Amino acid sequence: MSLSERELERYSRQLVLPEWSGAAQERLSAANVMLIGAGALGSPVGQYLAAAGVGRIGVVDDDAVELSNLNRQPLHFTPDISLMKAENAKVKLSALNEDMVVESYPARLDATNAEALLLGADAVVDCSDSFETRYTVNAACCANGIPLVEAGVLGFAGLVMSIVPGRSACYRCAFPVEPPAGSVPSCREAGVLGAMAGIVGSIQALEALKLLTGVGEPLLDRILQIEGATLTFTTVTTERQDDCPDCAQQSG
Repeated sequence: MSLSERELERYSRQLVLPEWSGAAQERLSAANVMLIGAGALGSPVGQYLAAAGVGRIGVVDDDAVELSNLNRQPLHFTPDISLMKAENAKVKLSALNEDMVVESYPARLDATNAEALLLGADAVVDCSDSFETRYTVNAACCANGIPLVEAGVLGFAGLVMSIVPGRSACYRCAFPVEPPAGSVPSCREAGVLGAMAGIVGSIQALEALKLLTGVGEPLLDRILQIEGATLTFTTVTTERQDDCPDCAQQSG
């Protein structure tokens, strides 16, 4: 595969980076990414992956756009209220980069469909807002050896971690037990600032680009914690657990 004149112009500002290369761009063009959630985190992730030249993005989300989403979900505009987020994300991302393929899956990912939805993905970016979904995505990615970028945002705080099954700690290694129901406030209860979601989602997109191209050093065996109120970044190390039910059977 070689880059066309149009691609050379579109991606010129990243191609000129000394760490980047035509080969890295071609790897992106051939990549298949599954985006779980098209909301506060999925909006910036989808925009930056599409803009960077990922060849195919699948968007999984069973929610419709609501007025209260618009402070933090820049893929969706006021006229889009009541549209399905997955379908609207397809329209918006396709308009951003017409050279890529965007597929929408207006469904809720769960244990019955996770492996089917993620089949063939080169990377998964989990932008869901449910602990149940996060653990389900983690298990499916570990079972199929798919690199994963996890993140969460609430209020002024966020975290990001990258996972390569068999090589690094997975989400369950770092957080073995799902929090009890009701122990963590929801976005509706605790709130979230849109710009904070944008920061976390942008870091997620950066991590995905690193995993897909091999450029840079992803957050493996590390959790990046972000405190937006003071703009403080803390890195916490983690490690694989030999008895992890999700990833223990994977070898690097």
